[in-house]
Amino acid sequence: MMLTIGDVIKQLIEAHEQGKDIDLNKVKTKTAAKYGLSAQPRLVDIIAAVPPQYRKVLMPKLKAKPIRTASGIAVVAVMCKPHRCPHISFTGNICVYCPGGPDSDFEYSTQSYTGYEPTSMRAIRARYDPFLQT
Repeated sequence: MMLTIGDVIKQLIEAHEQGKDIDLNKVKTKTAAKYGLSAQPRLVDIIAAVPPQYRKVLMPKLKAKPIRTASGIAVVAVMCKPHRCPHISFTGNICVYCPGGPDSDFEYSTQSYTGYEPTSMRAIRARYDPFLQT
């Protein structure tokens, strides 16, 4: 993996010195295939390996682009901690059509979620802390 990261950085430096615009995803894909890797090198690893003298010029090309919204409002999904189905007190059982919650097989997920949705997985990893989820 280190050879791959070094090669990606080398190509980025060469493109910068020649004044060429380069597609980072194509470079990562081709370089990973060249070294027989099944996965591309992570952006974090590439950023960490950039030589100090090239950081100023390469970092803007390596940073993630900000999310563009048409209205200027970005939608953020935050999940609350799992709680019991409110219908248990009335019926004595959970709803059949609502998976999730602490009484289900998906014990760590919020009501009506299985825990395998991207937002659910992010919430579980963050232990349902809203600041860590965003």
